Amino acid sequence: MIYLYIAIAGFVGAALRYVTGELFFRPEAVFPFATLTVNILGTFLLAWFTFRALNLPGNIKKAIGTGLLGSFTTFSALSVETVDLVETGNLLPAFLYISMTVAGGFAASVLGFRLGERGRKA
Repeated sequence: MIYLYIAIAGFVGAALRYVTGELFFRPEAVFPFATLTVNILGTFLLAWFTFRALNLPGNIKKAIGTGLLGSFTTFSALSVETVDLVETGNLLPAFLYISMTVAGGFAASVLGFRLGERGRKA
């Protein structure tokens, strides 16, 4: 049954990823803001959820963590978009993209853990 929960949550996460991409994608932009947005937001939500979901059943935790948030964020798009930036000679945007993703993801994760921890203690 856990596979069904993860699949349903994965469907929702993938649909949210697509919608977010549509909202933030600009064909004229050199920088991939859509993927950066979902990866940092997804990192924050996963970190926050990790602390807030301690009392949820394991099936629900896996469905949200692996299914919903796992399909919402996307390392493969990050990789392909970075290679595309490098191949088109946009080395500075490629470097900034990787740096912002790693630093932003780390900061979002710390913030998510802190807020999740604070909410759990309340």
